Amino acid sequence: MRSVLLFSLLVLSICCTNQKKYKTIGSIEKLDPSLDQIISPEAKLEVIAEGYEWSEGPLWIDAEKKLLFSDVPKNTIYQWTEEGGSTTYLTPSGYTGNVARAGEPGSNGLLLFNNQLVLCQHGDRRLALMESSVNDPKPIFKTIGDSYDGKRFNSPNDAVVDAKGNFYVTDPPYGLVKNVDDPAKETPYQGVYKIDPAGKVSLLIDSLTRPNGIALSPDEKSLFVANSDPAKARWYKFELSDSAITAGKIYYDVTNLTATEKGLPDGMKIDKQGTIFASGPGGLFIFNAEGKLVGRIKIPEATSNCALSGDGKTLFITSDMLILRLKLK
Repeated sequence: MRSVLLFSLLVLSICCTNQKKYKTIGSIEKLDPSLDQIISPEAKLEVIAEGYEWSEGPLWIDAEKKLLFSDVPKNTIYQWTEEGGSTTYLTPSGYTGNVARAGEPGSNGLLLFNNQLVLCQHGDRRLALMESSVNDPKPIFKTIGDSYDGKRFNSPNDAVVDAKGNFYVTDPPYGLVKNVDDPAKETPYQGVYKIDPAGKVSLLIDSLTRPNGIALSPDEKSLFVANSDPAKARWYKFELSDSAITAGKIYYDVTNLTATEKGLPDGMKIDKQGTIFASGPGGLFIFNAEGKLVGRIKIPEATSNCALSGDGKTLFITSDMLILRLKLK
């Protein structure tokens, strides 16, 4: 019995020794006691990778236990695993042209559809499905949608797909070299679109100044859109019926924070319980299913987006040059 105990202690010692230690940053601000049911009071925000130009679009691939994320200016997607750290996954990721260009040409938001990677491609101005292997010399992308009413998209930024295969896509001008003043811009607005399974593109919203992050409620009856405009820094909530918008309202306004905090309303994710994790000024905002702000993850760098692990127990955050991880309950 003693030898079995000693062996168990030895194995435990080796496992603990092999665990990677990451530096931590930021803090958790509890605004409501219910936050303790989402994040443990002892949780720390870990820096698991760093050194990027502008990290975006995190996506957890549960089957492979890896995180994908975009570095938009670098036109590259990276992958991160606990064992291997960060390595290049795909380049080019958002601009496949042969003429060099400035701005933010790479992929932004990433998602899975039928176990295939879907990319919001700034440079190619489209939502695309990756059809080839990541190891192919020249990746093959299939266009899901790139225009509406004969006019090209600006630069699809983020997307979400519902159970019926409808994609909802935001289209701000950030991927255009001269932003909203770029001569290549074809639409007079910044749209939010729906692309149905047959490829038909419908304009849902044309009234937001900078539509950015987008998410669906668990019952798919509500669509949330972040507006990354310092003068109108808000999240909006729109009611859906048969994939069409029937009503809309301001969900939460943080315009008063934009002068003193880094970041704007950007990417967001909603878990199965309806908890919203939304990047904004000063870090990540956490709303419960009833719409109450219950806490903030305070981060010193501008925060762009987040992703949840398959079991919902880990939150990954892209924050400027950093990739962060926070354990959830």
